[in-house]
Amino acid sequence: MRILFVGGEDSLPPDLIDLVGGMDDGWDVQCVGDGGTATALAADVPQDIVVVAPELPDMPAATLLGQIRTLRPETSRIALVGPGQPPPVRVLSLAHRFLPLPLGEEMLLEAIGSLEELRELLGDPRLREHIGRIDQLPSPPHTYLALMHALEADDETSAAEIARLISGDPAIAAKVLQLCNSAYFSAGRSITDLRMAVTRLGVATLRDLVLASEVFAQTAQPGVDRHALQQRALLASHLARRLLPESSAELGATAALLADIGLLLPGVHDDRADAPAGDGAGSDALGYAEAGAYLLGLWGLPMPIIEAVAFQRNPARAGTRSFWVAGAVHVATSLVARVGVNEDYLRRTGVLDRLDDWRTQADRLMGIAAQPA
Repeated sequence: MRILFVGGEDSLPPDLIDLVGGMDDGWDVQCVGDGGTATALAADVPQDIVVVAPELPDMPAATLLGQIRTLRPETSRIALVGPGQPPPVRVLSLAHRFLPLPLGEEMLLEAIGSLEELRELLGDPRLREHIGRIDQLPSPPHTYLALMHALEADDETSAAEIARLISGDPAIAAKVLQLCNSAYFSAGRSITDLRMAVTRLGVATLRDLVLASEVFAQTAQPGVDRHALQQRALLASHLARRLLPESSAELGATAALLADIGLLLPGVHDDRADAPAGDGAGSDALGYAEAGAYLLGLWGLPMPIIEAVAFQRNPARAGTRSFWVAGAVHVATSLVARVGVNEDYLRRTGVLDRLDDWRTQADRLMGIAAQPA
């Protein structure tokens, strides 16, 4: 792993760089102070990860990130952001991940380690280059990540605080309320403000709605019905939550919600139409599942979610032999999309006898969702 840090000591303290360099014998770490030197180095030697400070002496951070994208599209690009500041608009579509300053060693090491693990899981170089070249890369779901951070920091986060976080993005807040008042969620009772939504629906459901609102607000590719994609994702998320024990239900729900995110990317195709469940895609184009999983990995989502999204069509490839998150995502997304379920996999994991009940649950969910609001 070649890791290049770009910026001054105010953003990248030398002792932190030394710590990263000493963590793993397989990590080749370099630090340069300006964008020009970084560009020349990247042109000469491929880099796996580039970490860019918000201020450079010779060019804007966005300019350097754009040059890295052109020279080395396979490079994972991390942008540092000042405390309490949103990423600049130009940087949003150029960086894969954002880390806040002051940079903590645990957060930095986790980011680097997760990107290394992602490359080991999805090693196809075409995948890295294709995602890296996309001009308008979908940006990470900042409101969702801020909400997750608040909930992790304090389990007693109030409904008012959750509502305040969501209302920080009026477009997301409006979309959340719209979804709350759809037939499935509202049960005929109008939800008029975010605090009421938190109280009535619960944090888990609100979290799903925030994530769906942000992810599916991205520009869709020609021929992709973004609204239908979002509705299908919400249904799959609810179904996946029911297929797993409580300890795994949230992981499964989030993974199912994000399972189709690859369809938002250009040059990616829906390989469900090419092959039955468990078989490979019939086209040389990148399949939506692994492309979506790689994007989620760049954003820093947990590895069980990435793995479940990547292997949703063939859950036997996941790292567990039992029916877990990847299996639940496979079943939920297949039933909601009305494509074949890999019954051999379900038989080997001992859950085939539950398939008829799961089909009934899926039909019931889709029937409710089809009702007018």
